[in-house]
Amino acid sequence: MKTIYRNIICIAAALTAAIGVSSCIGDLDTVPRNPYDKVPETAYGTDEAGYLQGLTKLYFQFISNDTKDLQVSDGGASELIRAFWSVQETTTDEAKCAWANDAWVRALNTNSWTEAQNDATYAVYIRTLQGISYANEFLRQTTDAKLDERGVGDDVRAKVAQFRAEARFLRAYFYWMAIDTFGNVPFITEESDFGVGVNPRQGTRKELFDFCISELTDLASDGSAMPQARSQYPRADKGAVYGLLARMYLNAEVYAGVEGGMWEEAKAACEEIFKMGYDLCPDYADLFRGDNGENPDALQEIIFAAAYDAEQSQSYGGTSYLTLAAVASQDVIEETVTGAGGEEEEISYFPNGVNNGWAGIRVPYEFVSAYFGVSEQDYASGEYECDDARGKMFYIKGRSESMEGNLYTFLNGWSCIKFNNVPHDTEPAEWADVSATKAYSDIDYPLIRLGEIYLIYAEACLELGELTDGLPYIRKLAARAGIDEPTGYTESTLIAERARELYWEGHRRTDLIRFDRFHSGTYLWPYKGGESFGGQAFDAYKDLFAIPPTDLAANVEIHQNPGYAQTF
Repeated sequence: MKTIYRNIICIAAALTAAIGVSSCIGDLDTVPRNPYDKVPETAYGTDEAGYLQGLTKLYFQFISNDTKDLQVSDGGASELIRAFWSVQETTTDEAKCAWANDAWVRALNTNSWTEAQNDATYAVYIRTLQGISYANEFLRQTTDAKLDERGVGDDVRAKVAQFRAEARFLRAYFYWMAIDTFGNVPFITEESDFGVGVNPRQGTRKELFDFCISELTDLASDGSAMPQARSQYPRADKGAVYGLLARMYLNAEVYAGVEGGMWEEAKAACEEIFKMGYDLCPDYADLFRGDNGENPDALQEIIFAAAYDAEQSQSYGGTSYLTLAAVASQDVIEETVTGAGGEEEEISYFPNGVNNGWAGIRVPYEFVSAYFGVSEQDYASGEYECDDARGKMFYIKGRSESMEGNLYTFLNGWSCIKFNNVPHDTEPAEWADVSATKAYSDIDYPLIRLGEIYLIYAEACLELGELTDGLPYIRKLAARAGIDEPTGYTESTLIAERARELYWEGHRRTDLIRFDRFHSGTYLWPYKGGESFGGQAFDAYKDLFAIPPTDLAANVEIHQNPGYAQTF
């Protein structure tokens, strides 16, 4: 675990006072029950430590398994990265989950969700609004007036100014996740009324989009206290600010109804990132290995990440989920190796560097076949052919090719071991003794990386009719993947390239919506829109998920998204 998270226990309650969110989040505006409890009035003083710990709480929101304020059946499934990944991936052609007894699974697998409470979408809603509220409270507690009251010196004030900039970025990131998933959500800032009995008003999607753009534009300005790019991994910096700006501009027509999009702005944001010294990691696989947060090659591409550590964070979400749930308990590889003294030794290990398999998530063969051109697959030996380096990270030994007829048998389909806990310069067999101890992942989850920025730039150039500007960046991705560099590109080839480059990174639902391939019959995949293997269109209103009924019941200011029943 990175240093930013190490002191989280010390501040766990400090930012939860009066968070201003109704619904199932209880009244957290309480005074300490004993001298060891922390609330904002006692957490901050005159030194940097208290403020850094307060900021830590905001970063920790991405990977928190704490369920005291959420009504869910599985704490691990409530983690924000895991929940957001589920709504982004299992609703599409890129992933399906085999856990038929988990209520959210069937709904997301087949695009059959309703307004009924759903653990995955509910977790995204609550975690994002919690994060926004924690950021607001941090900003309230770090105003100049508050620092004056406490007698904070100039050196600490300068640090606090930077922390405030980071908090504003994180708030914008949480808002992005919320408006992408739900559209119109409660709109609260540090200036909003808050506390018991105060119902936050519902902001429109465009209003929230405009707020985030304003915040991010200000944070990107020369006078901002936001740290310079590549200066404090894994915490946010100006590279992350421009990365989120580019992503929001990319989806401006969907999010804010901007006719014709904001392609000039998207292109300009990408060009700012190109000036910041980032570069592609030479080996695509290294971006998702257990030491990606320490490997200089990976760090030259990762712009912003959620940090995980098997000994410190111990989350059942995030990359622990993406490794453990991607294999089955029987996927143990057994080998005979020769020890240092020449003796033979029997070893066993999982192919992706963890110590167990949950038999949960996998990829439909139809996706792999369509985008990676695999061939000569042998499900007995586990061998297959693929020219694209990005398509070589699947595990098929003991699998059946098709999910047709039984979506909920894990061994039907291809397992994805893109997220691999083994360090980049180590073979799985060499790491067998260590992986046997790994019940959690060490892999940092890339939230923004340069490969995505190249693709945003290429799409902006396509929309602007400036393909000669965008083509070199598509070619760079192709060269890294070891495939022929294209002579041009179209919308269809760009969609395919995003599928190859960004699969299992939480982008797919958003991409399919932007290209009008999510709900429509234009593009079908297995079990799209129902229990039919061939897939079918579904209602357009499901481009957004339902506001959780618990929030509707608690706040009369909140209204359900169109298409869903206003029930609670």
